[in-house]
Amino acid sequence: MSAFVNYEPGSYRDRSGRVFYDQNGGVFRALSSNALTAWNDLQQTRFFSRAVESGSVIRSQALSATEIDQLGGLSGWGGVLRHDVIPFVSYPFEWSFGMLQDAAMLQLELLDAALSEDFTLKDGTAYNVQWRGVRPVFIDVVSFERLAAGQAWAGYRQFCQTSLFPLMLQAYKHVPFQPWMRGRLDGITPDECWNLMSWRDLFRRGVPSHVCLHAWLQTRRAIPEKSTSSALAEAGFRKELIRANAQGLKRIVSNLHWKSGPSAWSNYADSNGYAPGDQRLKENFVREAVHSKRWGLVWDVGCNTGMYSRIAAENSQQVVAIDSDPLTIERLYQSLKSEPQRSGAPILPLVSNLADQTGGLGWRGIERKSLADRGRPELTLCLALIHHLVIGAGIPISELIDWFAELGTSLIIEFVTKDDPMVHELLKNRTDRDNDYEQAVFERLLSSKFEVSRKEPLGSGTRTLYFAHSRVP
Repeated sequence: MSAFVNYEPGSYRDRSGRVFYDQNGGVFRALSSNALTAWNDLQQTRFFSRAVESGSVIRSQALSATEIDQLGGLSGWGGVLRHDVIPFVSYPFEWSFGMLQDAAMLQLELLDAALSEDFTLKDGTAYNVQWRGVRPVFIDVVSFERLAAGQAWAGYRQFCQTSLFPLMLQAYKHVPFQPWMRGRLDGITPDECWNLMSWRDLFRRGVPSHVCLHAWLQTRRAIPEKSTSSALAEAGFRKELIRANAQGLKRIVSNLHWKSGPSAWSNYADSNGYAPGDQRLKENFVREAVHSKRWGLVWDVGCNTGMYSRIAAENSQQVVAIDSDPLTIERLYQSLKSEPQRSGAPILPLVSNLADQTGGLGWRGIERKSLADRGRPELTLCLALIHHLVIGAGIPISELIDWFAELGTSLIIEFVTKDDPMVHELLKNRTDRDNDYEQAVFERLLSSKFEVSRKEPLGSGTRTLYFAHSRVP
């Protein structure tokens, strides 16, 4: 499923006109007559039923004619599917290495299972995967189709560009894939990936066949325009070759490892300057605020280890844990994965920099939505972060408060004064020009847009916690 283009007041369609939201936030997919026949065939397979029951594939249901009429504006379509709703939509350029790796493995496992019953996947883009907490879910159910004689895996190129190549570059060359994926939704092309490899990389698993050969074939644009399917059928191309390719890719992907050193923020929790007892006071403050009511969507911006994300999950429906450091998010993701049957709301860890947020991307700038346009939080945790945004990134403190107010969110926020050791580090070897970064200024601005219900100075004397509620309706 792709992103959404305006359809009717309160509703949205994608650029093909097939996927849309209704006024109540339901997600639907309109099907042609041929697609409806394919969907009915898919319903008879064992692999698909197992994948849906296990939660690996989004649960979907065909609507009755009456239900379709009630939606309106769908004349001419063969049928309509209603999909379960994903709590918060995310994109591959917001995922950590392990998240992209697990999403890739899910697609390959589904392809392998589909082949056992003569089905295949016609797409291979990483955007076909979403998340429930730290569990990947395949959402493009109409990507499954019957395998025709001589048919290759049509999604191979997409899979390489949006999953395999980004993972290889980070594992083999220590090139972070997030900025590249953010810069082009189609991912990394074979020739670009090859150009970043050295001759020594030809000895790495998967590079000769999936990068070098793929890049060479990309340059062979003078190949005769004949029916590829017919040519493959004549050559005796069989589904066993697709399965062998999928299984080979599974071995490559599963054996990729990102061996990173410490990042700027990955050890922050061990050196954050808290006085003895302050950490406990802070945890208690956050927990009491979180339990003051039942929350829907909660953001934890600058989440670091996810300690407070876990507290927020105790009394909310969905937590999105956001940090600009990919290594921090990778560690949080792996930590959450290792907690089977973890109680509380699902936590979705994402790589995102509030000082450099991604706006709308794709056709008309609305295929991939900005963070806030995908779901505004009822509660936002902003702990030990604003000094990094104001002093480190140069965001005016008034604009930061305005942005939080525009979200319409309640706020648990921590102010760290210039006397704090962590702020001293930020100001080292630089001139202090942030005259508005003062606690009195911060409190005045916060009170102008929020109603502060609680304030708690910590024992260090340099940090204060606030629980506030937006005045913006």
